[in-house]
This record gives sequence, C-alpha cells and structure tokens, in this order.
Amino acid sequence: MKKLTLLLVLSLGAVNALAQEVAYNGQPLTLEDCREMAIARSKDLEQARIQVKMADYDRKIALANYFPNISAKGAYLYNNRDIALIGSDQSALLQNAGTLVQGQMDAAMAGAVQQMGGAMTAKMTQLMTAIQSNPALAMEYMGSPMWQTILGMLQGVDPSSLAGLMPNISDPVNAIGQDIDKALHPDLHNIWMGAVTVQQPVFVGGKIIYSNQMAALAQDLAASKYDMKYADVVLDVDQAYWQIVSIAEKLRLAQAYADLLHQMEHDVQLSIESGVATESDALQVKVKANEADMMRTKAENGLTLSKMLLCKRIGLPLESEIVLADEKLDAVPAVPYAEEKSMDDIYARRPETRSLQLASQIYDRKAKVVRADMMPQVALTANYLVTNPNAFNGIQNTFQGGMLVAGVMVNVPIFHGLEYVNKYKKAKAEALLYRTQYEDARELIRLQVTQQRKLLGEASEKVDMTLSNLESAEENLRKATVGYEAGVVPTNTVLAAQTAWLSAHSEYIDAGIELQMAAAALNKAEGNYHSTDNK
Repeated sequence: MKKLTLLLVLSLGAVNALAQEVAYNGQPLTLEDCREMAIARSKDLEQARIQVKMADYDRKIALANYFPNISAKGAYLYNNRDIALIGSDQSALLQNAGTLVQGQMDAAMAGAVQQMGGAMTAKMTQLMTAIQSNPALAMEYMGSPMWQTILGMLQGVDPSSLAGLMPNISDPVNAIGQDIDKALHPDLHNIWMGAVTVQQPVFVGGKIIYSNQMAALAQDLAASKYDMKYADVVLDVDQAYWQIVSIAEKLRLAQAYADLLHQMEHDVQLSIESGVATESDALQVKVKANEADMMRTKAENGLTLSKMLLCKRIGLPLESEIVLADEKLDAVPAVPYAEEKSMDDIYARRPETRSLQLASQIYDRKAKVVRADMMPQVALTANYLVTNPNAFNGIQNTFQGGMLVAGVMVNVPIFHGLEYVNKYKKAKAEALLYRTQYEDARELIRLQVTQQRKLLGEASEKVDMTLSNLESAEENLRKATVGYEAGVVPTNTVLAAQTAWLSAHSEYIDAGIELQMAAAALNKAEGNYHSTDNK
C-alpha cells in the first residue's frame, strides 16, 4: 500500500510540476486574467462599444437643436444674354438725344429770326410811309439825336446773325442720354449673391425636448446592450476556463491511474514468476492498463481542444501554450456565497429588463414627437443678403450695401391624410408591446433565478456527497491494497477498488466543476456580470 500510495503521490506531483513550468508569458492565467483579455479583445464587445459611442453622438446631435441654426450661402450665375429695360429704338433716341434736341432748337431759332426780320421790314416800311405823308414830322424825327442813334443801331443789325446766339447743347445732352441708356441696360452677365441666415425655433410642440430624451434613453439602451454582451463573454470564458480545469484534473487522475496499473502489471508479472499469480490476473491488469492509457489519451486531446477554445475566447493564437492557475489544484476552489438579492434589485441590474424598459420609454417619447408634428411650429428667422449687381441705389455692379430681412415663420399642419395620427397610434402600440415584453421578461427572469439557485444548492450538496464517496473509495482502495500485498485479496478485487476510486475521484471533480458552472450561471441570472462593476 505504501508503494502504491507513494507512486500515486509522485505521479500527481510530476504533473503539477510540469503544469507550473509551462505558462503563457511565464505566468499562469487566472480566471480574472482570462476575463480581462476576453473583454479587451472581443469583437462583439468592440462593436457594442462603438454603438454606445454612436448613441452618444446622437445625443449631442439632438442637443444641437436647442441652438440657433446659422448658415452662410453664396452663389455665382452667368447669363449668356443681357437684360434690356428698353427697346433698341428707344436706346438709339437716348444715345442721340442731344443732337436731336440741338437740331430742333436751331430750327426753332431760325424760324424766330426769320419772323423777326419780316416784322422789322414791315415796321420800316410803315415808318417810311409815315415820313413821306408828313414831311415836316419826318424832318423833326430825323433831326432828333435819339432817332439818329436808333437808326444807326438798326442799320448795323443782321437778323440772320441772331441764330448764332443759340448755345450748342448736343454733346452734354448726348452724354446724359447715354448714361441713362447704360443704366437701362444693366450688366447681368455675371451675378454674385451671398446670404447669412439665422433660424431659431421658438415652439415646435415639444419635439426638441422629447427628441433629446429619446437620445438619452437610446444611449442608456446601447449601454444596456453592451452589458448583455459583456455578461455573455464573461460566462463563456468562465465555462471554458473551468472546463479546462476539469479536464486537467482528469488528465492528472488518468495519468496517475495508468502509472498505478502499469506498476501493478509489473508486480503481477513478478508474482506469476513466483507462482503466486496466474496469467488470468495479468490479463485483467493489462486490460485495465490499456483502458487507463486510452483514458489518458482522450484527456490529453480534450485538454488541447479546450485550451484552443479558451484561446479563441481571450483573443490568443489557437496554438498558444497556456496554463491556468487552477490546473495544479488538487480540488476545485469553493464558491463564495454572496448575499441573496431581491428580485427588484435583480430586475434593475439585468440588462434584458433594462433594455425592454428603456425601449418602452423611447417609444413613449416617439409618440410625443409624432404628436408634436401635428402642432403649430413657430420659428424666428433673419437673413442678411448681398448681391452684385444690386438695385439699392439704381442698378450698380458693386457689393456696396446689403439688406437685412427678419421675421417669424409659423407652420400649421392642417391635413395630410391622417398620416401623423396613424404614426402616433403606431408609436403608442410599440410602447405597449415593449411593456408587455418587459412584464413577460420579469417572469422569465424570476423563474431563471429560482432555477439557478436550486441548481447551485444541488451542486453544493453533490460536492459534499462525492467528497464522502471519494473518502470511502480511498479507504476501500487502501484496505484492498493491503490485502493484496498480504496475499489474501485477489487481483480483481484490487482492480475493482481502483476503478471505484477512479470513478469517485472523477465524480468529485465533475461535481466541483458543476458547482463553479452553476455559480457562474447564477451570477449572470442575478445580473452580477455588470460592466460598470469593473470600471
């Protein structure tokens, strides 16, 4: 018995030493290490983090609706044809207005001079007739100094020369007409426009307020969905971790059992040579040894595949040589029992219920946003406009001066085929749908938590029971081994005791891992795998 026990202890110690020598980056990975690596490298969590960031941007976008909308716009237009405010005939008259006016004035002056000359001739004729009819009076006038002066002046005057006294106004009038004609032909081939617009909503039926509330709730919903994926990642890592621990424990057990049987096979062969044992005993031991080797091979393959699965979970290459901190333990660590939470606390921490509750609140706000579309909308607006050409002081091809336009805009929806009414009813129905799903989820969570608590209690009792069975199996193996060494117990009895010990030890390992799995499932059911708890 001492030899068999020593062999078992040495075999388990050798496997432990080998496990401690091989580790990732020189250190065994703990459960917390695996969780942190999985959280940091999970693609699903990375996508969920991006969605949380996008929801935060949406909240900021909704917040911007409280502020005025200020924009600047500019435009350039080219016209291949110009615009004329008068026809070509009127344009020609304006351009030659001076010449036309001068000609008319000269003609009028010539007529006036001609009439003046005729009048003077008639008066002279009347005067001469009067002188001839009254010579005495004529002699008196002719001798008068005043009359001599008048006659001298009249003799020196040429009526045709009076026409040259009219001024020449054709050139300045032509210039004025050409300026007027140019003003009536604005250069509209190149048009430049610019505007600065300011709009400030005053009343939109509460749409901006409800939109901001929806954006804030959507951000919380994205965080809740992140927590859901976070819990799934943690649970998957826990299961993969403890599966490796279970298989590693069974590999150690299979290795020790195979070594024990091979040593017993050697001892039976010596007993056969001494005539104490038979070939039948050797065959029985050999069969058991082969089964132990096969069990060890399966455990090695299972351990390799399980480690590859964990490497995938934590983002390492599948061929990485990793060793877990709990692989070298002789027994699975006990589960710390936390204080039992109330169902209200669990509902508040479970991301599923929070997501449904947030979705219901979002659709409530959505219904109010739709209702706001049916209300009048009031906004203040102001615009500052500049154009080239501009018509503020005639039509000028400059940017000088601008125009400020300010006012109030009111939009009153009247009828649109009951579109908004149906949208409002749909949003209310969606909110009601998520509320019913929330109530259903509460019942399912309550059932799940109760079930996981029962399973955890059963797993704990199973650990105690399998530990008691293991102690009995070890005592039975000890007595069988002592009797076999004394020659009073047959080989098949020892083999049966070894098989029972192996089965008891395996069941104890399975019970310990089942306890860990049940605890992990309960933690998830109670909402203990929460991302904010690890920030």
